[in-house]
Amino acid sequence: MPQLILMRHAKAVDRMEAEDDFERGLTERGRADALRAAQAMAEAGLKADQALVSPSRRTRETWTIIADTLGAPPVSDPMALYHASAGMLERAVLDALDAGARSIVLVGHNPGIGGLAHDLAGRGERARSMPPGWPTSAAAAFDIATGLTGLDAIALTFAFDPKTAR
Repeated sequence: MPQLILMRHAKAVDRMEAEDDFERGLTERGRADALRAAQAMAEAGLKADQALVSPSRRTRETWTIIADTLGAPPVSDPMALYHASAGMLERAVLDALDAGARSIVLVGHNPGIGGLAHDLAGRGERARSMPPGWPTSAAAAFDIATGLTGLDAIALTFAFDPKTAR
């Protein structure tokens, strides 16, 4: 059964501390939270054969921290993933599945990544297990299937809330 791992990028520097939004790097806390997320994913035995990563600096830095934990799969980082809506992210996942991926990790931005995570959890009736508001470094994994209208979450198999992991 295909698997989808969703993660919001880790905590980034304030917008006023970077030249532009795209180049905002991670804070010390962000790196620590991403490392805790990677450790939780490792303990859960999560792996991926395809990574979809927004090309922004904070998502790429987050990916660098978690990549080895997930098996360092090949990465696709189209600009379309930068601040993409939940629907656009779902389309990217469906395209990766159509291309043969069986286990996909997607690292992105709110509100799209959190919206997709909560939507899938809601479809699988597991929304109460999800971190509220989808904070930075939050992650979830789902067993998924493709349905007539898009992705169907069969089961929520993993949820990481960095606020409770500190």
